[in-house]
Amino acid sequence: MAFIEMKGLTKRFGAFQALKGIDVSVEEKEFVTFLGPSGCGKTTTLRVLAGFLSPDSGSITVGGEVLSSPEYVVPPERRRMGMVFQNYAVWPHMSVRENVAFGLRYLKLDRREQAARVEQILASMGLDGLEGRQPAELSGGQQQRVALARSLVVEPSILLLDEPLSNLDAKLRERMRSELKDLQRRTGITFVYVTHDQAEAMALSDRIAVFREGTVQQVGSPREVYEQPANLFVADFMGLVNKLPGSVAGRNGEAIAVDIGRHRLNVVAHRDATGTSVTVAIRPEAFAFGEGTAGRVNRLSGVVTDATFLGSIVDYQVDIGGVTLRVQGERRSFCPVGSNVVLTVPVGDCVAMPNEAEEADPQRPPPGQNAE
Repeated sequence: MAFIEMKGLTKRFGAFQALKGIDVSVEEKEFVTFLGPSGCGKTTTLRVLAGFLSPDSGSITVGGEVLSSPEYVVPPERRRMGMVFQNYAVWPHMSVRENVAFGLRYLKLDRREQAARVEQILASMGLDGLEGRQPAELSGGQQQRVALARSLVVEPSILLLDEPLSNLDAKLRERMRSELKDLQRRTGITFVYVTHDQAEAMALSDRIAVFREGTVQQVGSPREVYEQPANLFVADFMGLVNKLPGSVAGRNGEAIAVDIGRHRLNVVAHRDATGTSVTVAIRPEAFAFGEGTAGRVNRLSGVVTDATFLGSIVDYQVDIGGVTLRVQGERRSFCPVGSNVVLTVPVGDCVAMPNEAEEADPQRPPPGQNAE
C-alpha cells in the first residue's frame, strides 16, 4: 500500500460535481504534482487531502490510517501536514520570527526548543538576519520562504502546496523551483503540489497526475506523460503538439498508415485508436529539416509560411499542402519564410489517437478506470 491512498473521491458543491472518482496514490518521500487547467478539481482534491473538505464518497488513508471518509474526517491540525497557500497567508502584523513560530504553540514545546527550531529553519531557508522584519518589508520570494518555513518548522510528514509560485516573476519562479526541489530532497518530506504550469510540474515532480473536469486522466513520470500521453487532452496540455486529423489507410499491428492531406504517414497506433478516423499527434521538436538518415522516418515536403525567433529555437509554420505544421528548429540553421523544405520525423514520434469527440464521450471512462 502506498503512503497516501486516495480512492474513489467524489465531491459536490450544490449541483456542480467537482470530483468524479479520484484515484491517486503517493509514495513516502515522493514529489507528486496535481496538474490541470482552472476548475479541473486539483485544488479541491488537495483541500480534501488537507482535511478542509470532507468527501461525499471515497476515502483517504495515510500510512494505513483512514483520515477522510464520508462518515469521519480527521481535522487538519491532527494530520501532521503542512500547507503553503498561493498567497502565502503570512500574518501581516507579525514579524518573520513570530510567523514561523506560530504553529509551534500547538505542539506544547518548551520555549527553548521552540526558539531552537525557529532559528534552525530560518537559517536553512536563508532567512537569518530577517527575523524582526514585517512581511511588508520582504520581497515575494522572501515571503514565500517564510510560508515554507512556517509549514516545515512543525516537522510535517506531508507538505501540501497550492500554486505557491504563481505570484512570482519568471526569474524568481525558476529559482524557487530549484530551491523547492532541493528542499524536498534534503528533508525527505512527501510533497503534494498543485499547479497549472506544465513546465513547473515537469521540473519538480517525480510523478504528475493530470486532471480534467474532476477526473484524473493520467498519472506518470514527467517523461511518461509527455512522451506517452494517455489521450489528446494530455498530449495537448503537456506542451505544444500538432494534432492532424487523418484517415486510416491500412493497419499492421501497432503500426498504421494514415492519410493526412496529400501525405501518407506511417505512425504508431495508440491503444484506443480503433476507428478509421484518427488524429495524429506529433510534437514540434520531433521534426528535423533535411532528408535525414535512413530508418523508420516519415518525409514531408512543404513551404515555410512563418518563422519566429525565440532565442534558443526558431518556431516555424510549415504548409505541407493545405495542412500547417508547427515545427521547432535550431536557431543556427534558419529557414526564411518562403523556403521550400523537406521535413523528417521518426515513425515512433507520430501517434494516432482517437479523435477528441470520442474522448469527450461521457460514457467512456478515463484511462485506468472501469465503466460500471
